[in-house]
Amino acid sequence: MKLLIMILMMSVLGAGGAAAQEIKREITRVTYDTYRFQNQFHVNIFVITGDGVVVTDPINAEAAAWLRTEIGKITDEPITHLIYSHSHGDHASGGTEYGEVPNVIMHENAPEDIDLVEASERFSEQMTFSVGSKTFELTYLGPGHGTDMIAMVVRPDQVAFVVDVVSSKRLFYRDFPGSDVDDWIAQVKRVNQLDFDILVGGHGPVGLKRDVGEGIVYLEELRAEVLQGLKAGKTVDELKRDIKMEKYRDWAAYDSWRELNVQGMARHLSESGALQ
Repeated sequence: MKLLIMILMMSVLGAGGAAAQEIKREITRVTYDTYRFQNQFHVNIFVITGDGVVVTDPINAEAAAWLRTEIGKITDEPITHLIYSHSHGDHASGGTEYGEVPNVIMHENAPEDIDLVEASERFSEQMTFSVGSKTFELTYLGPGHGTDMIAMVVRPDQVAFVVDVVSSKRLFYRDFPGSDVDDWIAQVKRVNQLDFDILVGGHGPVGLKRDVGEGIVYLEELRAEVLQGLKAGKTVDELKRDIKMEKYRDWAAYDSWRELNVQGMARHLSESGALQ
């Protein structure tokens, strides 16, 4: 009986461990030809053009291998282009799993290779190319969150793919690590200048162009409140306690990142000389 109980307990624990390790992967249609791929909390897009498939960030090796197989179930068109939004490892790893892609495009600031994948073409400010029935517009967003970040707009679908810089109704990443927050705000403003209707972010749900404008308002309100508090002599802990940003309470990551957003903004304003 004791042996039977131990076996049952091990089976339950084993099942729980397997469930905890299960990875959420799904493909959904954004428009007729543009697809969104979600791997846990990371997102990319791919586009079927009639003359080949254009894919974006591989995310990681397992995700890219899975996606390559699934694309093969949707179309017999080969993957002809790989576009890297930027070189951060949580979005850009595993690109070799896409196979031998003839056209690999990165910004000129990207490293010599991204996880062993080398660019066939780089650009500085803007780049436009067409494949089949689709035109792809790439725009460098400047320094901020990374130094090689680009946005991509797919036409005529009017879909923008923007990673990390801004998401639909989601607070900004933690305490803006390793970034000049004013540069980050400038990146969001560059996205807002682009012409598109649908926003697919590297995280979070599909949104709309107006979500970018709401992100700018959030950042500017956060900056103003933190600056006012610092000039009034408040400590960072007091600012984290007092600055609630209440009208954004329903945004994703509000509970986990609000205080970190305040902390990161306070650090930036103190280090940038904004208090003088």
